[in-house]
Amino acid sequence: MSNLYHNDLLAPYLALDQGEKVQAEYVWIDGDGGLRSKTTTVSKKVTDIGQLRTWDFDGSSTNQAPGNDSDVYLRPAAIFKDPFRGGDNILVLAETYNNDGTPNRTNYRHHTAKVMEQAKEHVPWFGLEQEYTLFDADGSPYGWPKGGFPGPQGPYYCGAGTGKVFARDLIEAHYRACLYSGINISGINAEVMPSQWEFQVGPCEGISMGDHLWMARYLLVRIAEQWGVKVSFHPKPLAGEWNGAGCHTNYSTKEMREAGGIKAIESAIEKLAKRHEEHIAVYGDDNDLRLTGRHETGHIGSFSSGVANRGASIRIPRHVASQGYGYLEDRRPASNIDPYRVTGIIVETTLLNQ
Repeated sequence: MSNLYHNDLLAPYLALDQGEKVQAEYVWIDGDGGLRSKTTTVSKKVTDIGQLRTWDFDGSSTNQAPGNDSDVYLRPAAIFKDPFRGGDNILVLAETYNNDGTPNRTNYRHHTAKVMEQAKEHVPWFGLEQEYTLFDADGSPYGWPKGGFPGPQGPYYCGAGTGKVFARDLIEAHYRACLYSGINISGINAEVMPSQWEFQVGPCEGISMGDHLWMARYLLVRIAEQWGVKVSFHPKPLAGEWNGAGCHTNYSTKEMREAGGIKAIESAIEKLAKRHEEHIAVYGDDNDLRLTGRHETGHIGSFSSGVANRGASIRIPRHVASQGYGYLEDRRPASNIDPYRVTGIIVETTLLNQ
């Protein structure tokens, strides 16, 4: 089944004047942790989220509602510029609600927004390192020899040159699209396994971390769609001696970032240790395939921490330990996490559970 774009044919139509009307692409998280979207026309340029209407969709087709009561409602939560249509057109990240006004079971943003409001005096910052793997439309790893394997891991991490990196054009397109849209993307790099990449988003305060990461993921899968490439967020997409994919979560509070903040960091780590199992429960599906104690991971069954230790659950960067303040890195979250759940439970554990 062909999925190739005809950008040359599309271009003259995107250049047509659309008058004062604006296209708003509503984006939401479906019942399987994937992303869906649909478009509505708005009468004029949107300058405030309050101008946007609550919309609805068929939740029985997205695993979010039964067929006999299928309406699920989209409430706008965040606005980004649309890099696909340009102009005043926008992308709208929306929360999902049932017809009785309660948040849909897949809407983790609702609870996390309350958590972040309770903890706002501590000014929690996050930076997420999103790893992912690219596959051809036929399901084989992108750029790998058909029916075979590339050379062993080693030359691919932050690599340069033919045979060492794959799909750099797609990755550069995604980076620029994020910058245009207003996503706080802070960097990219090729990862240890060939055709595996990472982008970083942050620092973002509170609930905005989840908003920015979800929209960055949406842009990635949309752009990859144009390349005819599939994106996998599975934490262990290939068995064997290949690295898995994570979403390392960097976290700090106002107290951690101030002089002497290492005490607040150590206190947070002590609290995280006591709730290891509760965190693992929301740190991504199939994470046991990744957290084996090998390939730069700690074992899923135990909690550990250390300075500059990439095999620990929690890593304190060397420069943070030296200067005595900064942030910690939780290396447990998998690449397929819901960032609202992860950032929410970290704040609950370290700031709200006394």
